[in-house]
Amino acid sequence: MHSELSLIEQMRSGKLWDIPGGIHPPERKSLSNTNPIDIAPLSPIYYVPIKQHIGNEGDLIVSVGDRVLAGQPLTNPKEGLSLPVHAPTSGLIKDIILHVSAHPSGIPETTVVLESDGENIAIANQPIPDWQNKPNSELIAHLKSMGIAGLGGAGFPTYIKANPTKNVELLIINAVECEPYITADDVLMRHYAQEIIQGIEVLQHMVKPELVVIAIEDNKPEAISAIEKVIVDHKHIEVRVVPTKYPSGGEKQLIQILTGLEVPNQSIPADIGIVMQNIGTCFAIKKAVIDGEALIERVVTITGESISRPQNLWVKLGAPISDLLTHCGLVPEQDQRLIMGGPMMGFNIMDIMMPVVKSTNCILAPSEYLLPSRGVEQACIRCSLCADACPVNLLPQQLLWFSKAKDHDKLEEYNLADCIECGVCSYVCPSQIPLVQYYRTSKVEIKQAKEDKIKSDKAKERFEARQERLERDKQARLQRHKESAEKRKKALEKDNSAKDKIAAALARAKAKKNELAGTTTEVENKTSEANIPEVKTTDTQDRVAAAIARAKAKKQQAALNSDETKPDKTRTDDTKPKDIKAKGTEVVEEKVQTAEQAKKDKVAAAIARAKAKKLKEAVEPAVANVEEKEQTSDPVSAEQVKKDKVAAAIARAKAKKLKETNETEPKTDNTSSESIVPPVSEQMSTDSKTPEQIKKDKVAAAIARAKAKKQKDQGEQK
Repeated sequence: MHSELSLIEQMRSGKLWDIPGGIHPPERKSLSNTNPIDIAPLSPIYYVPIKQHIGNEGDLIVSVGDRVLAGQPLTNPKEGLSLPVHAPTSGLIKDIILHVSAHPSGIPETTVVLESDGENIAIANQPIPDWQNKPNSELIAHLKSMGIAGLGGAGFPTYIKANPTKNVELLIINAVECEPYITADDVLMRHYAQEIIQGIEVLQHMVKPELVVIAIEDNKPEAISAIEKVIVDHKHIEVRVVPTKYPSGGEKQLIQILTGLEVPNQSIPADIGIVMQNIGTCFAIKKAVIDGEALIERVVTITGESISRPQNLWVKLGAPISDLLTHCGLVPEQDQRLIMGGPMMGFNIMDIMMPVVKSTNCILAPSEYLLPSRGVEQACIRCSLCADACPVNLLPQQLLWFSKAKDHDKLEEYNLADCIECGVCSYVCPSQIPLVQYYRTSKVEIKQAKEDKIKSDKAKERFEARQERLERDKQARLQRHKESAEKRKKALEKDNSAKDKIAAALARAKAKKNELAGTTTEVENKTSEANIPEVKTTDTQDRVAAAIARAKAKKQQAALNSDETKPDKTRTDDTKPKDIKAKGTEVVEEKVQTAEQAKKDKVAAAIARAKAKKLKEAVEPAVANVEEKEQTSDPVSAEQVKKDKVAAAIARAKAKKLKETNETEPKTDNTSSESIVPPVSEQMSTDSKTPEQIKKDKVAAAIARAKAKKQKDQGEQK
């Protein structure tokens, strides 16, 4: 019975698989792979970005004016994905500025400007000679301190891949280098095969795979021969020659070619027991562990039809591109294009002062004839060439629409994250649509949107936590107050002296309130006396009575002013008024009081005395009623008691004024008593008065006081 082969058995069988899509562009590798690797001359100025890898930038540990040596750290790595950067040569830290970055956007980033002293003095090497006996933790820390990152283009920190959390069956060394023009890995294998294998042995010791496979494209026969010679004695290291096809050098594509397995969506190769490293990274690992040198230089291909001496150079990181182009003899065309990377996945160089970084593998200066620039973008004709060529089986046309519409949800639904940005779709598009540029932009937008959402969620969590804390504090305060109140209540129940103090305080408050009520009543009385002419009521009868009283008072005052002497009570002759002129300024009309008028006055006085008597009889029960209400235990509102007091006070005042008037005034008053005091029945008919009746009583009392005052003044004048 045939059993399914394991991963290692499949690999040892030598079987290869194919990937969907892919293209075969012109290679043009012969321009730069025929010569050995040269050393780039020292640049006067190096621009060293403090971040040259995926992850977080480190913290600067140097300042302007410091002198440094080659290999000396310039930063300390932070927590998480972070690596230090090192001085590429000896010299002076001239400045720390924002400088153009080695990125498609060219966004300035923090950069250390190092002025070379031309001596290239390095710090002492820090090798680990007995690395075979060292634990992984020590080797991982060493790789991190040496700043080793993936040199295949992504710049992923190597110490992460060298410390897998799962068992690794297969370690793949990627030496495919499938993109046109680039030959850095090819010539490195030709001339440094032994050093590369030493780096692979260090990885074997750390990762402990069952098998190591070095994958090389069949268009690199010299490199294949060089590697096979040095692995003769290594039974767990094998070479696999794969067909030349772009983009077979992609991580997931190469795994599929070698094993027939596909890495699941949103997964990494380690999830299926595979780890992959670049061939140049293996050389850097050997230099770090065995030689003790930090990553401060790498092989860079300087090529293109506009380069007179295309070649591969050992370039120190931070060297400006302008120095490399000058060294290799750039003969620029009109509107010359410069590309960092290959023609498929590279990007246009915006500034020739852009520095070389850890992921820089090529500087390309192509001719317009052999590698024409992209034409004007036209409308999509739906030819499906992009979908046929996609090595990840995506739908580039739909992704384009969603990218233009900024529909991030649809882009994620259509697996934009799986796009490896190989540029195949743009290469085959007959409408010259820069599809990869749209996808890159959308990826950045989605990443930014997710980061903003994370920040927003964190801010929301902080706000809600604060609100909860404030609510807890509020409830705690209320609980403390409640407990304090309960304690005070219990203390009062036990301590009688406290009750006495509270009772005394309440008594004082009540006395003060009564005093204020009396003062208010007095003020109201004085106010009523001062504003008699302005008294207004809502009752029609009261308004009419007030008007009549004012008219009579006015008439009486006019009569008093016109009398010069008091008339004789016994005068019975009918004397007519005389007009008297006071020196031409005043005419006084004398009035003669007839016996009939005197009789009327007597009658009016008698009526006034009777009304006063009735008013007194009505007041006394009202006062008694008020006092009874104060003393009784029946629930009477404080407002009603106050109103009753006011009414009683007004009634007493009226009675007193009326009595004084009757005793002091002569009985010849020519003013009708009916206008002085309103009927008793209108003032206080019952013991309990309504607020409106009390108001009427106030108005009537005010009118009575005014009349009494006028009569008193009249008597004094007489």
